Amino acid sequence: MKNTVPKNMKAAVMHSTGEISIETLPVPGINHDEVLIKVMAVGICGSDLHYYTHGRIGKYIVEKPFILGHECSGVIAAVGSSVNQFKVGDRVAVEPGVTCGHCEACKEGRYNLCPDVQFLATPPVDGAFVQYIKMRQDFVFSIPDSLSFEDAALIEPFSVGIHAANRTNLQPGSTIAIMGMGPVGLMAVAAAKAFGAGTIIVTDLEPLRLDAAKKMGATHVINIREQDALHEISCITNGRGVDVAWETAGNPAALQSALASVRRGGKLAIVGLPSQNEILLNVPFIADNEIDIYGIFRYANTYPKGIQFLANGIVDTKHLITDRYSLADTREAMERALNFKNECLKIIVYPND
Repeated sequence: MKNTVPKNMKAAVMHSTGEISIETLPVPGINHDEVLIKVMAVGICGSDLHYYTHGRIGKYIVEKPFILGHECSGVIAAVGSSVNQFKVGDRVAVEPGVTCGHCEACKEGRYNLCPDVQFLATPPVDGAFVQYIKMRQDFVFSIPDSLSFEDAALIEPFSVGIHAANRTNLQPGSTIAIMGMGPVGLMAVAAAKAFGAGTIIVTDLEPLRLDAAKKMGATHVINIREQDALHEISCITNGRGVDVAWETAGNPAALQSALASVRRGGKLAIVGLPSQNEILLNVPFIADNEIDIYGIFRYANTYPKGIQFLANGIVDTKHLITDRYSLADTREAMERALNFKNECLKIIVYPND
């Protein structure tokens, strides 16, 4: 395929909270071990909305003009001199966190804990609301022609659920409760289904999200505006509790409910990040029932499995994508995601449409 990479590209640049403009920037040059990717689809994530609204997440502060977006996929546009895994024209999914490869965490295979990770759209690293990005070849994955660019972008949030399933050793036939049906929660439902969970109980406030969860594999949905989650979970499990609970919303009350829903000897995964540092948890309950608690930070070694699950049709994501925008309308897409959570689920931006 002929290489037709332009010198310049369009990018959606955030100059201050709530303000994004479309600008012309140079297409990035690549090192010998990198590929240049023509970005075809980018999903809007909760972290994008947080930076857009507040300009920071914890210690990560936006201090210069900044580009959001990290859930992305595309087509190889150029390859570095030592790249041997890809050629121009290959369709790929992008794992957005490039790690050092030689620290203790990387050598243990827990590279998500690498202290030197360069993660797209985490300050000071710019993200994927651009027409072209560069990426080290070992964080790029070929996708089959049958897999859409939208699905390939969704492998990033899907990976969070896969990582939670791996960490909590989710077994076929298990009973699981997932609290919070935002996009990460919905993809967690998909992961639980892909891992063979027998009973998948979900909770949320929004009917749109609960409907989507059912279509994606939830066996029981609980609207916590209308029902008591713990009472319903107790009824569904005949008073036993669930084998595993995942809290994906970052909500203190949901985390407390998730813990209380777990059976003796069960497992709790903390996926969502709350805004406050400290949350009251029932420590005697944790000790008396030997509850295993797992922190979930991004993911590691999940992309091949995620691609396989989606390519094999185990998970149907068509219920998840509700809105589509061009790069020129990135600000409108962010406002839509921010202000209409009762109407939209996952929003996709197309930089090269």
